Amino acid sequence: MKLIYAIVNNDDTYAVSKGLGAEGIRATKLATTGGFLLKGNTTYMICCEDDMVDKVVEICKQYSKKRKQTVSASSVSGLGTYPTDTVEVTIGGATIFVTDIERFEQV
Repeated sequence: MKLIYAIVNNDDTYAVSKGLGAEGIRATKLATTGGFLLKGNTTYMICCEDDMVDKVVEICKQYSKKRKQTVSASSVSGLGTYPTDTVEVTIGGATIFVTDIERFEQV
């Protein structure tokens, strides 16, 4: 068995949840915050059989879209001298970790 952690931008949470649900894949959702831009994310915890990992990853790829966003440069690691300085960053997509799991129970 595998435990998948999929960290998804909040803008994509609804679509990812619907995609997983349509395939009958159950997930636990956790509200999380990204360390780079301090923006909201959703972290999915999904336990599945080894042969389902590629399916889960594909769903996350399909429904987690990368996009560009302009943010204050001072919010990105203290860059920028003036409050009006901005920088374009890529957000969205998904960060996915897959780990082995010895035991899984729903009680």
